[in-house]
Amino acid sequence: MMEENPYSGFAEVYDEFMDNVPYDIWAERYSQILQSHGIDDGLVCDLACGTGNMTFRLMQRGYDMIGIDLSDRMLDLARKKDPEGKILFLQQDMCEFELYGTVRAVTMACDSINYLLSEEQVEEVFRLVNNYLDPGGIFLFDFNTREKYETGIGSVTIAENRENSSFIWDNYFDSESGINECNLTVFLKKEESGLFERMQETHIQKGYDPETIRRLLEKAGLLFLSAMTMEELGIEDDPGRYLVVAKEQMKEPL
Repeated sequence: MMEENPYSGFAEVYDEFMDNVPYDIWAERYSQILQSHGIDDGLVCDLACGTGNMTFRLMQRGYDMIGIDLSDRMLDLARKKDPEGKILFLQQDMCEFELYGTVRAVTMACDSINYLLSEEQVEEVFRLVNNYLDPGGIFLFDFNTREKYETGIGSVTIAENRENSSFIWDNYFDSESGINECNLTVFLKKEESGLFERMQETHIQKGYDPETIRRLLEKAGLLFLSAMTMEELGIEDDPGRYLVVAKEQMKEPL
């Protein structure tokens, strides 16, 4: 089981500070990949969906979406993007998620895999995904490599200031464990008083290399198809992030 979801205070300003993420391009690439495997409609589960940015965009592209996240505050924001209630949002731990049946595809964006701090957890999530995929169903997700944390994000402080909010993001990478700890401080202006409220969170992630991800996918019964860099996808300049495509292996009839 995962620890308590880190996105609590940050949920209120998550979309504001993530407005540099090219979600429209991401959703278009996801849709193109799904269509290349014959999936242009039907049920799709967006695992660790957060505030529903990808969930909503995939729904706009014709998919019947299910969004799953552990944070109730993130899901509250996601539901506001879907006032007609076309998306089914479920509050569940991705290490223990349950669906009512199988789906044609599972998506998982924004390095959610990296919040799993052991290979055993990653493998368990992969096994659950495999269990809930239709025969031949597709699994799409991205992840950050250990190298990205070690040479890019780790031991770096990121700060940003907006009119009504700001954050300080202090990163500390441990080379022995491969764990990156991020201490996040958010300052959010309250409408009632005009004063800034200070909130603190800790985000812990672990980097994985493509070979490890492939091995764990295969152990979980999934067929590894590809791991593409963001540059290869034409999405953004984000070294050390890969998008993986995997497939449920269709069983031979008895």
